[in-house]
Amino acid sequence: MKNRLFEFEDQAWLPASIREGMTDYLRFILNSGNFYEPVSPLLLQLLQHTRAHNIIDLCSGGGGTIQQIQKNLEQQYSRQVTFTLTDKFPNIPAYEFIQQQAGGKINYCSTPVNAVSVNAGLKGVRTIFSAFHHFDEATATDVIQDAVRAREGIAVFDGGDRNMFFVIAILLLHPIAFMLFTPFFRPFKWNRILFTYIIPLIPFCTVWDGIVSVTRLYQPKQLLQIARSISDTGYTWQAGKVKNKYGMQITYLLGSPL
Repeated sequence: MKNRLFEFEDQAWLPASIREGMTDYLRFILNSGNFYEPVSPLLLQLLQHTRAHNIIDLCSGGGGTIQQIQKNLEQQYSRQVTFTLTDKFPNIPAYEFIQQQAGGKINYCSTPVNAVSVNAGLKGVRTIFSAFHHFDEATATDVIQDAVRAREGIAVFDGGDRNMFFVIAILLLHPIAFMLFTPFFRPFKWNRILFTYIIPLIPFCTVWDGIVSVTRLYQPKQLLQIARSISDTGYTWQAGKVKNKYGMQITYLLGSPL
């Protein structure tokens, strides 16, 4: 059973300025460091198996690592893929900025998208980066079930290690990163400066969520149990871990119709 500690980013009452500040920060860090680079061949494998050319990214936050993933697939594997960013609380300013930077290769859905009941018009492989741990097991099952019901491929990737060293790294490195890099986040927002340097709500909420996330990370065995609990034998499942250049583990689950 998942623990009951809450994450600020999940709360509907959280002001958009704080949530967007948090997700903009994560986008900057994930793309700058190319943290999810090792999953590119796994995603390519799923795209080839499903013969899909579109990716519907669920729980996108501020855009997460999608800009770098799109570049990895294009530059390393010559794979042209169109991405659509979606979220229950869409960060429209960030999505518009990303769309412009990507030259139309990354689009977005401006209306809220719930991962447990994705709009029928959103067709393509579904991805979830750095967000699956937000779901308890019942909701996680519903997310997988919805992809199976739509006969779409699904790829879940969650980076992090469930140990004290990773928690200490969050406590030490996130505040420093906020202080150094906040002025460089785009699109620029004055309220981000206010809520980082004057009233540091964005760093506080991000650090809290990061620590809670570590305690809620699923292991490959758990992901397979969730996937195989679904009453549909017409899917193949693969789960495991890969390590990035920083030594961080990335847990993954891949599912595709037979």
